Amino acid sequence: MKMALSVKELLEQKGIDPKEEHLEILENRWAGLKAARGNLETVNVDDADISLRNVPGGDHSE
Repeated sequence: MKMALSVKELLEQKGIDPKEEHLEILENRWAGLKAARGNLETVNVDDADISLRNVPGGDHSE
């Protein structure tokens, strides 16, 4: 089983040295993103699959 890396460790692996005062903000945002992501392993991809189309000149309804 892998241990989860901290935000600081992940950034340092990428050559980014965050300031201490920014770490708490980054960790809170990361926790929020993880919570919003939820458990995507149980999502039925067919139900969540959407697409967008761009129709030139089609920005009006008829």
